[in-house]
Amino acid sequence: MIDNFGFVKVAAAVPSCQVADTVRNSMETVKLIKKAHENNAQVVVFPELNITGFSCGDLFFSATLQQGALNGLSDILKNTVNIDIISVVGLPIYDGVHLYNCAAVLHKGKIAGIVPKTYIPNYDEFNESRWFFSGESSPFKTITVCGQKAPFDSNIIFSCNHLKFAVEICEDMWTSTPPSSMHALNGANIILNLSALTSVVGKDTYTKAIVKQRSFTSHCGYLLVSAGVCESSTDVLYSGHALIAENGAVLLDKKQYSFESNIFYSEIDLQRIDADRKKRTTFYSVLEHKRTYQTVEINADEIKLEKLTRFVSPFPFLPKEDNAKNSRMDEIYNTSAYALAKRLRHTNIKTPVIGVSGGLDSTLALLITVHAADILKIERSNIIAVTMPGFGTTKKTLDNAKRLMELLGVSAYEIDITKACKQHFNDIGHNINNTDTTFENAQARERTQILMDIANAKGGLVIGTGDLSELALGWTTYGGDHISMYAVNIGIPKTLVFRLVDWIGKNIFDGEIKKIIQNILKTPISPELLPSKEGVIMQKTEEIIGNYDLHDFFLYYFLRFGFTPEKILFLANNAFDKKYDETYIKKCLKIFITRFFANQFKRSCLPDGPKIGSVSLSPRTDWKMPSDAQVKLWLERL
Repeated sequence: MIDNFGFVKVAAAVPSCQVADTVRNSMETVKLIKKAHENNAQVVVFPELNITGFSCGDLFFSATLQQGALNGLSDILKNTVNIDIISVVGLPIYDGVHLYNCAAVLHKGKIAGIVPKTYIPNYDEFNESRWFFSGESSPFKTITVCGQKAPFDSNIIFSCNHLKFAVEICEDMWTSTPPSSMHALNGANIILNLSALTSVVGKDTYTKAIVKQRSFTSHCGYLLVSAGVCESSTDVLYSGHALIAENGAVLLDKKQYSFESNIFYSEIDLQRIDADRKKRTTFYSVLEHKRTYQTVEINADEIKLEKLTRFVSPFPFLPKEDNAKNSRMDEIYNTSAYALAKRLRHTNIKTPVIGVSGGLDSTLALLITVHAADILKIERSNIIAVTMPGFGTTKKTLDNAKRLMELLGVSAYEIDITKACKQHFNDIGHNINNTDTTFENAQARERTQILMDIANAKGGLVIGTGDLSELALGWTTYGGDHISMYAVNIGIPKTLVFRLVDWIGKNIFDGEIKKIIQNILKTPISPELLPSKEGVIMQKTEEIIGNYDLHDFFLYYFLRFGFTPEKILFLANNAFDKKYDETYIKKCLKIFITRFFANQFKRSCLPDGPKIGSVSLSPRTDWKMPSDAQVKLWLERL
């Protein structure tokens, strides 16, 4: 037997991470395990949730990410079968009851045990209780993961020769009664902590102080390693801090900002720890008693279902029964209007400013704004409605916009933006015949500038017109129609916008207004940013990105339940089997997923607006996702 005089070499690995790319992250983990082994480390520890990335936000609800994490763990196991090193990695695990933030202890292709996080923070920048439960809430003491049955508990001592270590995860260390205290009293001589520490001024100092104190009061070695700068920087930067302490002495303190993987090493003296424990007669205290449960497994073959006998609605955002339609539409109409009325009342603003194109979304926003003004007993003439024809505006939409404004009794203005845009193209050296993204977005931003400046001049409030579906797909111009002072449609998906406008036209108004609304409903959905030909709209949104019926269906099941792409595809095939073929559905689903991930940055700085249904993309109420999450895992499922 080799005598190392009680020294155990440990490694803290800070991997280069890509958020939500479990395949890439697991392979990087394997590479670092091999590197640590080559450098004679006996234990290598990774940051919290390193297989998925810590900053996945609401993607943790996704079954796709959860399965991707398990697949990543399986790959790590397969690639380390012949490597004699203890590895501790982080991943989310669902036990059939709750989702847990876990550390998996691995050795030579086997899972020695899985430790769930005990204390789940929900303060400041940390919202973990949104996704994860405390390990104390689990009814199980064993779990089967990657085909292996393993202990599942926060109270596990892992023993290897003289080394007896236990695991706690990030917040566990920061509490008044950390699990490490009990771990040490049960024989652990080293505590391993998988963390994701945000890089806040001064935090390094008190993190170091706590690690130093924990190692002293528990007379143990303590290793902490945090996720690094490759995590999402949507709202915070992660520190990549690595600390190793022993009995109150800090052996290693490294914080290296780098997009490359790093491993930091030190040796902990177990004999020194034992010596202090023997001397300190106040070290031991009364232990808690823990109950255990056994698991009974049932082996049943699963039968593959090609088609469902149950009904799958193609319109999940709409009431399933006709008798619920009136009450639901009335509720949505009033919710949106009263939300806007509250904002106008709070700001003491009596001059809403809104752009009206003659299209579906701006029509709904105008109708809601009129209702809000009526609620507050503000004269409708106080509403400044501006139609701003551009290069692609057709006579039909312009006439509809002007006539609707006139009939509703608002103060109507027409400002042609073509001259201003031509001057702008000349200023930036853009060829006006090049109808690219610059050509399109310049018009959207010019319109927003006009509305904002009118609001400033009149002491008004700009009302946003974009809807939930456009927000999900990123079908908005950043700094253009993406921006407003209050976005009344932002919680309403396109399929519901259509039905709501139809309902308002038929139930709230009559006569000429009702006819104009019906005419608007027959107009193809278009931003009208490309030049028309002989009065015909040349840019039809659904011909470019796919049908909104499908996109709203995808949106509902992706956000509401976190279903995998293949399950969403299966449901869509059942719901739309007589309307769209599978090839088209699959194509649209790929577009949805790709655009959803690519455009999170627009949702991160969303204007205020009311939540309407169970699905919302507001970063303040419902959907918290890093802007730099990787889409690869979801696309591979297709």
